[in-house]
Amino acid sequence: QNKMSVTEFILLEFSSKPALQLCLFGLFSVLYSATLMGNALVFVLICLDCRLHSPMYFFLCHLSIVNICYASNSVPHMLRNLLGQGRTISFAGCGIQIHLFLIFALTECVLLAVMSYDRYVAICHPLRYAFIMNWRVCLTLVGVSWALGFIFGTIQASLVLDLPFCDPCEIDHFFCEILAVLKLTCTDTTSNKVLIFAFCVCFLLFPLALILISYLHILATILRIPSVAGWHKAFSTCGSHMTVVGLFYGNAIFMYMGPGSVNSPGTEKALSLFYSLVSPTLNPLIYSLRNKQVKEALLKLQRRKSLFHS
Repeated sequence: QNKMSVTEFILLEFSSKPALQLCLFGLFSVLYSATLMGNALVFVLICLDCRLHSPMYFFLCHLSIVNICYASNSVPHMLRNLLGQGRTISFAGCGIQIHLFLIFALTECVLLAVMSYDRYVAICHPLRYAFIMNWRVCLTLVGVSWALGFIFGTIQASLVLDLPFCDPCEIDHFFCEILAVLKLTCTDTTSNKVLIFAFCVCFLLFPLALILISYLHILATILRIPSVAGWHKAFSTCGSHMTVVGLFYGNAIFMYMGPGSVNSPGTEKALSLFYSLVSPTLNPLIYSLRNKQVKEALLKLQRRKSLFHS
């Protein structure tokens, strides 16, 4: 059968045990709620507090938007599946999931590299920071991040959805993940896998190399700082970013660039859960809500809210 006869796909369950399905529904609901509230809170604080109107928080604001969209692309359908309210997804709906997933994933890859460059300029060239990271440059970097994600995500999604699919159209995943969908095709997918690998080199290895180079320069600069307070401030600023980078790129590289035999369906689901749900939940905590300036902005917002109610 060719792709024109395929009208829907079936997403397989995590488990056949109803009790476990219900427990997973509760856990993932809590994580998804935390993702939405945490990232929305970061977005609101950055928009409302003028002290956070700086390049670093501008990039964080866009990272929060990506995290919300990233999780919302797949988690609601997964929760519906866990409740047994329908395991099917239309061909068009599956295509939209693949397309949006690629856009947000590729955008985040570039955005994390942009944020490391911002930290490099801030620590290694503090006197020229305002000149180098002016708002025109910041808008250009963010625009390029979204544009690259959209363009290359669209290309990759179009090539996958144009393939012929065979029955049974059962996707062993909780959403239309590109590697899981490729397994259902009736034709040789070597060229698609080669293209995915090439995209991984461009959007994973290359940005990761830039990030590592940036942080090597940052480390060299930090080691020349005479005061312990300066060391602590620099490490606290960059440590959170490196944590996010390690979690995000590490999981993505293992999943998309590791040997195909390593990733069983269970492993693929676990890794996808991490960067689709766990990572967006942790990002606000790691990046922003433990930051002193963000904490002060949150306290200011709470005081304003208390005065309004009184």
